[in-house]
Amino acid sequence: LVLQELPAKPLGRRDVRVKLHSIGVNPVDWKMRSGGPLRFAHRFLGPRGPLVVGVDFAGEVVECGAQADLKLATRVVGATDFSRGQRGSYASEVVVRDDQCAVLPDSVGYDDAACLPVPGATALRCFAEAGLPTVGKAPSARILVLGASGGVGLITLQLARAMGATAVGVCSSRNRALVERLGAIAIDYTAGDALTAAREHGPFDLVLQGVGSDVYPLARCRALLKDKGLVALIVVNPSDVPSMLFRRSVKSVLGRPDRSMLEPLVAAFARGEIETLVEERFALADAEQAHQRSKAGKVVGKLLLIP
Repeated sequence: LVLQELPAKPLGRRDVRVKLHSIGVNPVDWKMRSGGPLRFAHRFLGPRGPLVVGVDFAGEVVECGAQADLKLATRVVGATDFSRGQRGSYASEVVVRDDQCAVLPDSVGYDDAACLPVPGATALRCFAEAGLPTVGKAPSARILVLGASGGVGLITLQLARAMGATAVGVCSSRNRALVERLGAIAIDYTAGDALTAAREHGPFDLVLQGVGSDVYPLARCRALLKDKGLVALIVVNPSDVPSMLFRRSVKSVLGRPDRSMLEPLVAAFARGEIETLVEERFALADAEQAHQRSKAGKVVGKLLLIP
């Protein structure tokens, strides 16, 4: 990654220019650089010029298009979208549509907000795909999270707690206390076979697969489901494609944050239903270091870039 100056983008009628204060780092950011389906899609749908990675951001509106429904100096959280021809969020400013942002109350800080978009939207979409409510109560629901201490995992556990569901989180021994504090049943994968231990808490409406089928095979994950349950793949391996194509119980899920998803996430944070955990902050110029840290795995919570 190279930090360089690019020309400012002009605004469309519903666009806003946001000066960034905090940027969330997600695995999808470095996966975009390494090829695969996302990089292929970006080449055809994304803007021309250098690849600017990143999705999550929080900042302040500094310019508005003629028909934008946000005002100057509004504090917002949002997400970029390359399919709309937009550059990524690893920048000092972004230009996005107004409906890609949600207003931040004064009680929600920029760093906390930047942790929410992709992980939170992914969790909400997993719930929706599994037939669970994204807002409201579902006390009979059972959710298993493989990779419970990651960005998506932590928010999923907390949203499950807010809906009154039974959540089971698979994690290492060092994160067991954290998972339990967030209201979930913790399974320590270093203490034995995690899927065998999870069976006594199932069957599950949703198995969120945030680690990979090379660690937890799909067949064993599907065996833990209720009749209409879903294995939601956050990490997809090539061997998973046949199951995704021919089994209704297996889907690849990645959240595409917009205002309809961001507003309930911000509201849940403001009510104290969810909290964020930042493992490390990096200067924007040190984004390469952040990617190396993310690739190494074992990140608890989120990494942030500060412009």
